[in-house]
Amino acid sequence: MPTAPLPQFPAGFRWGVSTSAYQIEGATEAGGRGTSIWDTFARSPGRIADGSTGDVACDHYHRYREDIELLAGLGVSAYRFSVAWPRVQPTGTGPAHSGGLDFYDRLVDELLAHDVDPVATLYHWDLPQPLEDAGGWLTRDTAARFAAYADLVAARLGDRVKLWITLNEPFVHMSLGYGTGLHAPGRALLFDAFPAAHHQLLGHGMAVAALRARSGSPVAIANNYSPVRTIGDTDADRAAAAAYEALHNRLFTDPLLGRGYPEGTVGDPSVVHDGDLAVIAAPIDVLGVNYYNPTGVRAPQAGSPLPFELVPSDGYPRTAFDWPVAPDGLHELLGWLHRTYGDALPPVEITESGCAYDDTPDADGRVHDPERIAYLDGHLRAVRSALDDGVDVRGYFVWSLLDNWEWAEGFTKRFGLVHVDYATRTRTPKSSYAWLRDVVTAARRKPER
Repeated sequence: MPTAPLPQFPAGFRWGVSTSAYQIEGATEAGGRGTSIWDTFARSPGRIADGSTGDVACDHYHRYREDIELLAGLGVSAYRFSVAWPRVQPTGTGPAHSGGLDFYDRLVDELLAHDVDPVATLYHWDLPQPLEDAGGWLTRDTAARFAAYADLVAARLGDRVKLWITLNEPFVHMSLGYGTGLHAPGRALLFDAFPAAHHQLLGHGMAVAALRARSGSPVAIANNYSPVRTIGDTDADRAAAAAYEALHNRLFTDPLLGRGYPEGTVGDPSVVHDGDLAVIAAPIDVLGVNYYNPTGVRAPQAGSPLPFELVPSDGYPRTAFDWPVAPDGLHELLGWLHRTYGDALPPVEITESGCAYDDTPDADGRVHDPERIAYLDGHLRAVRSALDDGVDVRGYFVWSLLDNWEWAEGFTKRFGLVHVDYATRTRTPKSSYAWLRDVVTAARRKPER
């Protein structure tokens, strides 16, 4: 358990927690909601580790008021949630379904009533299935459909949402959903998945314009980043690390900041039309950074279909996901962004940072998770170090408020500050919840001047 007090953070620093719609809402047929690619994927035998689905998840759809009370008790200033596209447009096209938007209307109003800023992510991987049937993010039309959806949501919520996030982790969605097939929609195209990268970015740029037309609130995107560490000392190892860095970190950042695509990352160049890069580079107000761990890379073995080999990071404690706990990686990453993009880099917010452990209640029903407390302590200190280095970091969102349905891992991985009994959906705040509450209370009482 950490004993030294955390350093102070700047006045106005945003303290928040994050969730996503499919992972917590449940109620997949309520209010006229349509089918998403994750509904289809999860119901396909063998896709999910424990055979579960998100049909009920944490039942947040019916228990959102209880969850907002937990947010209020935590004392955070912001809540990052995602809007389920199939709730708003069951088929991905046409007018908004009022029943779906009504839910987010109630959610936003309840957050504001508890002095919590709504931070809305428009796309956290739950594409309406009819759009996937028409080609999904491999087709250009999906970008236009996304912009139209963004317009509908902003028309309803734009006067109250305090920060918009267009896409969540487009790299992960492209690589696992369209590259390897480990996530929905389950396509295994490897490098032929580039159209899914370009059309997500194009949809982002088009959505930025739609949001600005409807709302005066700032606009962001949330990218997953990983500091790349070269394993080995050969030219081939260094080339492999550079190739991976271009794919993971730069493919979804260079175009946003007006640099175009990194060399070697464009698959079929005919996918990129004249004017697309200007749309993608529409100015954003915040760059969301989702960080979990660094990535070791070396040259691939002969015959590998990939130009790199990923190597586990040694010398760190491990989470239940077997991910290294590496706060130094977050400091390293923020420094890399600062050096690489300079004045073009907008202010940064850590939009996800968290860890999975096998948390279970003790005989008295309490849930102690000292590993998570140590994780958060270390990563907040890394953010403070980056601030001291001149990186403009303005917020930190913990993933996640609740234990939830963790994509292809189902209910087997617990990331929450609050334990969820998946049989009863009973919520029990963990010791990390109390720890973060005290940190946030102290920080909001005595911010750095």
